[in-house]
Amino acid sequence: MSGQPYWESPVEKQIREAQERGDFDNLPGAGKPLDLSDSGDPDWWVKRFAEREKLDLGAALPGAFALRKEAAGYPESLVDVRAEEQVREILQDYNKRVLADRLRPAIGNLPPALAKTIDVDEMVARWRPLRAQREQEQRLARQQREAAAAATAAAERQTSRSWWARLLGRG
Repeated sequence: MSGQPYWESPVEKQIREAQERGDFDNLPGAGKPLDLSDSGDPDWWVKRFAEREKLDLGAALPGAFALRKEAAGYPESLVDVRAEEQVREILQDYNKRVLADRLRPAIGNLPPALAKTIDVDEMVARWRPLRAQREQEQRLARQQREAAAAATAAAERQTSRSWWARLLGRG
């Protein structure tokens, strides 16, 4: 810069102005060493980004692996479904998607990854006790809410009676 005019790019200008305003002061992690514990992993930045942003990368899985992940959650993921017919429809739809995935052409030299179809009757049999347990939990929670509401209403009635009694000079 000795004697030659200094030209500042627009980016450099924005950085300099931000520094002058103090925009880079007191940032999280300032003055601390960088965490390079996973720097040997080529996908470290994707994993950190997903963790920081709390992203579910399950949607990024190839078809067969996404289907396998979905099947691994059965029947627990179906416990909120109330009707057995709906559970059967969901499971039959899953099996249709597995069969459709198998019709896709293989890419590359490796054999294609396949997801297994599931036995609908066996899965429904595993779903029934889970659903019964959930219904029992919901019934108990409803009874507790009703008892609490009844106790609150009784206390309010008692309070309102005593208020009226005090107003009329009887209490």
